[in-house]
Amino acid sequence: MEKKICFAPNRKQINVSEKKIKNIFIEGPVTAAFIAAQIEKHASKKDIGAHSIFLGQVRADVINGNVVAAIEYTTYTEMALQKMQEIRESIFEKYDLTCMHVYHSLGSVKAGEISLFIFSSSQHRCAAIDACNETVERIKKELPVWGKEVFEDASYQWKINDAGMGSNK
Repeated sequence: MEKKICFAPNRKQINVSEKKIKNIFIEGPVTAAFIAAQIEKHASKKDIGAHSIFLGQVRADVINGNVVAAIEYTTYTEMALQKMQEIRESIFEKYDLTCMHVYHSLGSVKAGEISLFIFSSSQHRCAAIDACNETVERIKKELPVWGKEVFEDASYQWKINDAGMGSNK
């Protein structure tokens, strides 16, 4: 069976090192309507038996008495997209997936909103679930995306993650 990587058609392509890599980044939060539309696109596919979905949501953590109101995400786009392509390719080599979608927010995402959406599909549940879980962990550890936690009083601190980079944990 030929493996393919599914990207949403509305994502702009960015040229990185001679490869055309689709942009995984979304300005602001990943909305429920966007997530539903991605799921709906797969409703008629008959070669998929399982989907696994991860939604990373910004928490209103209390840190030293300050409540997180939002996280502001930043990245070096070309570097991050190249790293995501490497992660994606290794996941497809390891798991028998039909497709996988990854979307990560940039800019401000308020507490309670979604900042990371991973959607993996396969003929069988174990591959879909395991691939989704590994992708989440690798993004958190390897993707050069930084989050500035903005507190309700407008003060802030930079999030500390494993290996010094990655998405919100």
